[in-house]
Amino acid sequence: MDFIPVNRPIIGEEEKRAVLDVVSSGMLVNPSYEGGKQVRAFEGKVKSLLGAKHVVAVNSGTAALHAVLMAMGVKAGDEVIVPSFTFLATANVVLACGAKPVFVDIREDYNMDPAAFRRAITKKTKAVIPVHIYGYPADMDEIREAAAAKSVKVIEDAAESLGATYKGTQTGRLSDAGCFSLYATKVATSGEGGAISTDDDELADLLRLVRNHGQVHGYDARHLGFNYRLPEMSAALASVQMDKLEGFLAARARNTKYLMERFSGVQGAKFTQDAADRTHVFYLYTLSLRKNRDRVAKSLHAAGVGTGVYWPIPVHRTPLYTKLGFSRKKLPMTDAAARKVLSLPVHPGLTKEDLERVGDSFVAAARELL
Repeated sequence: MDFIPVNRPIIGEEEKRAVLDVVSSGMLVNPSYEGGKQVRAFEGKVKSLLGAKHVVAVNSGTAALHAVLMAMGVKAGDEVIVPSFTFLATANVVLACGAKPVFVDIREDYNMDPAAFRRAITKKTKAVIPVHIYGYPADMDEIREAAAAKSVKVIEDAAESLGATYKGTQTGRLSDAGCFSLYATKVATSGEGGAISTDDDELADLLRLVRNHGQVHGYDARHLGFNYRLPEMSAALASVQMDKLEGFLAARARNTKYLMERFSGVQGAKFTQDAADRTHVFYLYTLSLRKNRDRVAKSLHAAGVGTGVYWPIPVHRTPLYTKLGFSRKKLPMTDAAARKVLSLPVHPGLTKEDLERVGDSFVAAARELL
């Protein structure tokens, strides 16, 4: 019996040929302000999907977030409001700029609570980073309204939401800048990689500088920057993945629909990301379990079904942030989610038999443990 992972990259012959073509060309990296041929091709496909004026490819989702904060001039003495129910990178990039992350609570759908964000704004607040958790858009109208009233920049952490929409608009287009990840398990991948979308010409120019050591022509640094370039091989892989994205997302939606129908009579398991005004890309299909989350996960693992807990420890309670004094923050919805969430496999690589095993195994565990 093969083990079914909660997520995995879907790589075909087209991706392999694209990477080998780059290897054969000898042009593995193009250290220029504009980026290489493959980078520009990938950026063009993301621009087309989003309808964005600019897309700047970088070498990770973390680099995307950090580059945007740097380009916006976030520095020591500034505050950036973030959720704690997210991957570490959302807060780490704030620390990397010398600024202070201000953690706020979430709603039942695991996304930032706009009311909590509004209450957290101070004179030091420079930006807010809502996260579209699991590929499900946050409440952006409320967040943007609160941010605009206080001249706070909005940066979407869209690492998991490529292709998702909020009231008909793609995530990444709902803010001053959107940051995407191309990590191995994301809905489209280059192994490691990222992209930034913006309609701001000046910001886009600064982002291209930041990703290339601040250089335009070489050895002419005009802004603090780093090597955040996306290699040509990675861009070639990501470009092919973009061609397949629509099919990938359709498969994730079909697989999720099957499991939702299979679980319709299950007590003690709740799905909360279902507002009609937005589309979910189901990077992760996540349920909130009434009790025994870890025992359910163990039961599924014994049946050869992978699960994930994203995240068992909120960022503000990790050892690093505890040492820095952030763990005293009271975030009850965040703490509750960390105890209850469980993600199940819905990735495009699942067969009909895989889906049936996921469904049967969860139902059996739920009947015994929930």
